[in-house]
Amino acid sequence: MEQHLISLADRIEAARRERRPLPPLTDELPDLALADAVAVQRHNVRRRIADGDRLVGYKLGNIAKVMQQAFGVDQPDYGHLLASDLHLENLPVRLDRFIEPFAEVEPAFLLKGRLEGPNVTVADVIRATEYVLPAVEIIDSRFKDWRIRIADTLADNGSVGGIVLGTTPKPLTDLDFSTMHGTLHYDDEQVGSGPASAVLGNPIAAIAWVCNELSPYGIAFEPGQIVLPGSCLEAVPLRKPGTVRAEFGGLGRVQFEAV
Repeated sequence: MEQHLISLADRIEAARRERRPLPPLTDELPDLALADAVAVQRHNVRRRIADGDRLVGYKLGNIAKVMQQAFGVDQPDYGHLLASDLHLENLPVRLDRFIEPFAEVEPAFLLKGRLEGPNVTVADVIRATEYVLPAVEIIDSRFKDWRIRIADTLADNGSVGGIVLGTTPKPLTDLDFSTMHGTLHYDDEQVGSGPASAVLGNPIAAIAWVCNELSPYGIAFEPGQIVLPGSCLEAVPLRKPGTVRAEFGGLGRVQFEAV
């Protein structure tokens, strides 16, 4: 069984590197267990780290109902964030490094304390958070036409494509996620908007949730890591060059050039 999971991981990694999408794993393995899908994800993460990459955090995806409906999954996914996934604000991001990218708007939490489930609470997340940054997550599926089920996206590292972090850190005490709204602009045209409360009622609660979900796999969030709790709006396709800008009430903005 272990060798079979490694072969699945090999196929996904080849698709990522060659930017050639695969048929969904669940086409041939409709009963692929979520634990096995996570094992595939972790194998590829270990492979990339062995090749010189570095773990910098974790992401939670498809947390908002609008995202689940858009991509046809019925529960959240999660994945690892590696240093090579991060791009610098205001600099070009090449679209041809992805297969079929979409942009999401979310706050990014930078941790100063360790979080390890089970039983992580909202209070624990607040205590462990050093700053919050505006972020755009570029999601990208290694499966053709985004035809995915939850086991597919888990095996595919939560469909991580890239991350652009803003450079205006804010402490949690300066933010009110119950009233915060995020918007996405493409060449000054607003193409999406949504409330931070769409992220499991509050992004802080979403981080507690995913930390507890990952506990059975022995995963903890460490000081200095980034955690993305999920998008506050439906993902927007990145199909053409242009300036992509995300804005958050009270948190600031982040932008990059899609080329």
